Formats: sequence, structure tokens, C-alpha cells
Amino acid sequence: MRKRIALSGATVLALLVSLFVTALPADAAVGLRISGRNIVEANGNNFIIRGTSHAHTWFPTQTSSIASIKAKGANAVRIVLSGGRWQPANNAADVANIISLCKASRLVCILENHDTTGFGEQGGSISLDAAVNYWISIQSALTGQENSVIINIGNEPVGNNAVTPNWTQATSAAITRMRNAGFQHLLMVDAPNWGQDWQFAMRDTAASVKAADPTGNTVFSIHMYGVFDTAAEINAYLNAFQTANLPLVIGEFGHNHSDGNPDEDTIMAQAQARGLGYLGWSWSGNGGGVEYLDQVTNFNPNQLTSWGTRLFNGPNGIASTAQECSLCGGTTPTDTTPPTTPGAPTASSVTSTGATISWGASTDSGGSGLAGYNVYREQGTTDPLLGQSTTNSLALTGLTANTQYQVYVRARDGAGNLSGNSTLVTFTTTGGTTDTTPPTTPGTPTASGVTSSGATLTWTASTDSGGSGLAGYNVYREQGTTDPLLGSPTTNSITLTGLTASTQYQVYVRARDGAGNLSGNSSLVTFTTTGGGTGGGCTVVATTQNTWNNGYVIQPVTVTAGSSPITSWTVTFTLPAGHTVSGSWNATFTQSGQTVTAKSVSHNGNLPAGGSGNFGFQGSRPNGNTAVPSGYTCTTP
Repeated sequence: MRKRIALSGATVLALLVSLFVTALPADAAVGLRISGRNIVEANGNNFIIRGTSHAHTWFPTQTSSIASIKAKGANAVRIVLSGGRWQPANNAADVANIISLCKASRLVCILENHDTTGFGEQGGSISLDAAVNYWISIQSALTGQENSVIINIGNEPVGNNAVTPNWTQATSAAITRMRNAGFQHLLMVDAPNWGQDWQFAMRDTAASVKAADPTGNTVFSIHMYGVFDTAAEINAYLNAFQTANLPLVIGEFGHNHSDGNPDEDTIMAQAQARGLGYLGWSWSGNGGGVEYLDQVTNFNPNQLTSWGTRLFNGPNGIASTAQECSLCGGTTPTDTTPPTTPGAPTASSVTSTGATISWGASTDSGGSGLAGYNVYREQGTTDPLLGQSTTNSLALTGLTANTQYQVYVRARDGAGNLSGNSTLVTFTTTGGTTDTTPPTTPGTPTASGVTSSGATLTWTASTDSGGSGLAGYNVYREQGTTDPLLGSPTTNSITLTGLTASTQYQVYVRARDGAGNLSGNSSLVTFTTTGGGTGGGCTVVATTQNTWNNGYVIQPVTVTAGSSPITSWTVTFTLPAGHTVSGSWNATFTQSGQTVTAKSVSHNGNLPAGGSGNFGFQGSRPNGNTAVPSGYTCTTP
């Protein structure tokens, strides 16, 4: 996530004794590792991450949060570390203590270097190559912890600006250096574009990055915030990695954000259906206007926020889906006796996309106790895991309509031993191509809550008589020969985000059923978004990205041309008293008193009608002052 916190306090002087670690050959992985698209433990037990992030580097005294996160049901925790961008740096002794606390709570410990956040765009950030230097400096605390530690090389390692080497080259090089240094851990690599990969660099080059790891032991991490505000966008991204047979986790996501409203329900449901790990952001301590991302108030585990309640206890949440790792306590289990084979499964409540599977319970006599069940689809040489359950039933979701499934169950114990396969149950989902009757056409949509970047649309619901059931709606913008899809809600309302200021939109709706049939187009609704600051032939909208006690980042400041093309633009704004611009990008800045003038540069001033360019800057202010710049106006020659 674009981070947001500054710290004050006494400087702690720590003496770090450099230890020489002999590099191990970069061959077979040890500990946690990749198998196909899945993360597995050293004993072959499948491990699906379910957890959250904890901002340890900014709140070093809140170490009790680790046990509290475990108590809420998590099986993993992502720990924010700093190698020096935030002081004091987290040295080897501190990291060793964090690992021991994770192991005491039987949590997989995902360690991430936060210093890379926004490299190329945010002042103070470091490259992935520099991040590798940090990991090497604390390698003594990490070697031997491969069963329970994942190394997230660098958080959101590239912003929205181009960098050299680019994300693909820099990430491949970082993986190579880590392996050459002897690290055999599972490595996690974050996407560019502040983790959200909206330019698809990670999606499109992940295969080449994976090839840079001689152990094949790298998992890709996508951060889902405002870019992923519709089910269509989420599914399209996850489908790309599934089709490419590449491992992926949702390394951060929230229920709300300044850049849009993430669809957390789809994120969690699809992660569960596809067997993907996820990590919510974050336990507590958020600032800079994103306090709503706190999952508990003031680090108090007894005060869950609405976001925390959703993440931990809601549908497809952590408490109901997390399965504890078998080896993350650091010792090899002595139980080698598998549970008994489950009873014959049965299928009920079969729909076009799901079914409930139930079976006779297993027993375990090996000492580690019955931990749950794995449910597989019989599909030839490789049987995909459909889900895991701690009881002797499981509601399957995300199935394909009008498709036959053969399913079996294996019990697992606390040591990771798996039972034999149960007998098969065969069932066929409903719907599919047998339903050729589309739903009725939705009513004419109406627009409300129109802003410079969004609007809420509502329409009269459709009905479906074809048998597969009404599945939802597709919302399109009328735009000539190709009408872009704006969203795919399941109800007769949608809140659009990311719209362009001072722009007319014509929008229509089509209903869809469980077989994929689409209704006719509804009538059009026409609305015009409001403007940001105005003047001449352009508009401007500024976004406050991060704030801290004595500074802030304003990014992006988006300039949009009006009804005619422009060749350059000038934005003016007012700094509060005592504030200064301490850094800027993508514009030429001058200042007179508290009035700042930002002029376009060669690559972003020439805009077509309705086209947009952007710039950003970092400001400094007196400690504790909460004001930010205002009065943005835009003019053209």
C-alpha cells in the first residue's frame, strides 16, 4: 500500500555484528515452496495464506499483536520492516525475535522490506537491488527458518513512473542475487504501479521472472485497492495467472481506499474458490486519511472495526478458511500415522456454480489430532484442490455451469499426514448452454451522487425464466463501436469510480443469467461529472496520497484537457503558511510566497480533447500541522 506513517521517538543505537554466511548452492528448495500454482510445506502439505499485515517498523513495541492476530484465526502475518528508510532500522536481532514470536504462535512469518515503496516516484524509496543488501545484512537471522519464513523482497517496489532497470529486469536480478547469496526461502515479489499492476507489467512478464529463480520458488503478489473495484477486473487478473499456471497471492487488499472502492467480497470469494492466499491491510496504526483500514482500534484485539470484522469473521474470511501450517513451529512432527479414510461423500444443493459436499468423519490416532479435510476434483494426472474444511462438509463455489464433477476427500492431521482417498461422488452442475433464454431488459438507470470521479447508478431489476437464474448485470458506457464495461454488480445498483472530471457519460445496463445469456440494452442515462479546479481549457483534480506528522505527498495531480486539444498547461495552488515543496516530478515548479506554479513538461503537456496528464509533489510542513495545499486552478496558453 502507499504508506502513510511517520514516527517520532528516541533514537535507538543498535550494534549489528556482521556474520559471514556461506552461500549454499541454489538448487532444490527447502521449507515452504512452490508446487505448480500452490504453496506447499516441506512435508507436501498445501498451505493457503490467510492473514494480515502488521506495521512492526513503525510500532516496534506492539509485538503482542502477533499473538492477537493468531487468536483471530490467521495462519500468517506479514511484518513491515525497514532497512533504514525509517529509523531505527530492523536489525538481525530484532528480526530474529519477530520470527520467534511468529513460531510461538504457529504463524508463517512473511517479512517485507518497506523501503522500496514507490521507487521512482516517492522520495526516500530505494531500489530492489538495495533491498537485497538489507536481506543479506540480516541473513544470520533467516537461515534455517525456511519452514516458517517467506521473504517479500520489497513492498510495492515501483510507482507509476518508468524506472531503469524496469520492474521485470530489477525483480529478476533481485531474485538471482538472493539465490546466489544462499537464500533458499520462498520468495514473494510485489507488482509495480504501487502493487496494483494496472499497466500489467507483472502479469505479462511473470513467466520470465519465474525463470530467473533456479529453484522455481517465487510467488507473485498483487495488491488490490481501487484498481480492483469490479468483479470483472478481479477475475480477469486472477484468470491470467491461473491460465499461465503461475503462483499468485493477494498480498494486500482493503475494503475501501482513496483511489476507489475495492470489491473485497469478490476478492475473498475468488481467493477461496481458487485456493489463493490473501493478506488484508492492516492490523492497526494507519494514518494519513486511511485510518479506515485499521482492523482493530489502537491495537486492541477486543475492538474489531467493521473492516476487521469483515476480514476475520465474514464470508470467506480468515477465521472460517485458515488452516494452520504444520511445520511453522520450527520442529518436525513425530506423528507419521495418517488419519482414517473419510466416508463416501455425497453432493447436495447443486447449482450452476456450486454444490455442498458431505462425508463421514475420519479419526486420527497419531497424536497430532485431526486437522481437517482436503477436497479434490478427480481430473487425471493432477487433481486440483477445490477447498479445505475443518468439518466433514464443504460448500464449493466458483464451479462451471452444466459440467460433470467427480470429487473425493482426504483427511489431514496436525502433522500434515494425509489419509487415503475417499470414494468418488459424481454430480453435474445445472445451467450452462441448456438455458438459452436471456433475462428481461433492466429498467432505465438513474444517476445520483455524481462527483468529479464517480456516480451511483440504480435501475429496476430484471427477471429470468430460463432456469439458470439471474446472475447480475453488466454496466457499459456508450462510446461508439466498442462500449467499455464499467462494472458487473450482482444487484441493481453500482457505484462507479475512476471517472474523468467534467465529462459526459452515457451509460446502459444489460442483465446476465447463470448460463451467460445477456438481456437487451436498457435505455441510456446521461450525466456529466463535476470538475476539479477550472480555468482556461483544462481542469485539475489533486489527490492526497500520503500524509505524516511533518509532510505529505500529493499524487496524482491530474490535468484534463477540455473540449479542445491543448499543447501545455499551468496549474497554480496555495501552500498553507509554513509549508514548502520539498520534491516534485513531471512538472516544472516555481514558488512566489505561498503560491506555487507547476508547468507541464514535454511528455505530458500535449493533450487531446478529454485527455489527461499528471504530476506530483512532496511537501514539508511544521510538525503536527495537518493542513494540505488548496485552491488548485488550471490554465492553458
